[in-house]
Amino acid sequence: MCAVFGFLDYKGKVSNAVLKKLIHYLSVAAEVRGTDATGIAYVRDGSVVTYKKPKPAHKVKLFFPRGTRSVIGHTRFTTQGSEKRNCNNHPFEGHCGTEAFALAHNGVLYNDRELRREQHLPPTPIETDTYIAVQLLEQEQNLDAENIRRTAELVEGSFVFTILRNDNTLFLVKGNNPLTVYHFPALGLYVYASTKSILDNALQKVHIAEKACEIEISEGEIIKISPCGNLHKSTFEMQDYIHSLFNPYNWNQLNYAKWWMEDEREEMLLEYCGTFGVSEEEVQLLLDFGYDPDEIEELLMDTAAMEEALIEAKALLQCEA
Repeated sequence: MCAVFGFLDYKGKVSNAVLKKLIHYLSVAAEVRGTDATGIAYVRDGSVVTYKKPKPAHKVKLFFPRGTRSVIGHTRFTTQGSEKRNCNNHPFEGHCGTEAFALAHNGVLYNDRELRREQHLPPTPIETDTYIAVQLLEQEQNLDAENIRRTAELVEGSFVFTILRNDNTLFLVKGNNPLTVYHFPALGLYVYASTKSILDNALQKVHIAEKACEIEISEGEIIKISPCGNLHKSTFEMQDYIHSLFNPYNWNQLNYAKWWMEDEREEMLLEYCGTFGVSEEEVQLLLDFGYDPDEIEELLMDTAAMEEALIEAKALLQCEA
């Protein structure tokens, strides 16, 4: 479980100060899905710049210069490759011919080692499963929707990919992980995050007055947003990765992913729920009463809903006593 977030400011109407606040609040809200590392990528003078640290978002100063039109960001919950080695953290840089790009991923890929053998990809010191997507994209000379479609159809697992090309073209690739995208037409601004609650929480703090419309994006879709704001959709076929269960080479990754999903998410919520003004005891109470980590994650973003859930749980606890 990680989070992706970012924006594309295609009209240049939004001030740099507001955009920096937006990225700050998006990254802090995204801590609900990962606190091991935080990173962003942006374009400066036609080059891709990445900045990442093995720290939670609220301890990282995310800087990008005035005139930046697009930023992709990521908060990480480690599943493969220690976050202490910063090369394992997102976003990752890559090149397709003369085109440079950065990629961030939410999810777990199960066939990265298999693909590295099958596609004769070079060895890399980067241990993160995500990096296989970068290497697959680098096999082609152009970073375009067709290359991305090919890559998305080769990987097996859960994913949302966000890709920023060095001309400020933004690609959003939705597999079976969550993604919410808002468009502010009057401002010329697209904003996205892994979940609606992360997005709404950040936007409330930035106080953008203009009305947004939500862009529909379904599993198996690629959204391409050009530097001038034109949006185009294409599709890809999701792979059925059930057969990975029968591949001994992938057993360790699959068992790790299962452990992470069932146990670590609860531990992570207990570890940093205080950031949202909720105690470990209150989170444990909700877990004991049948709330799952996804539901608690949503409640952490909604103070009123959290208070209501806790009142109900405590009342039930008193009745049982």
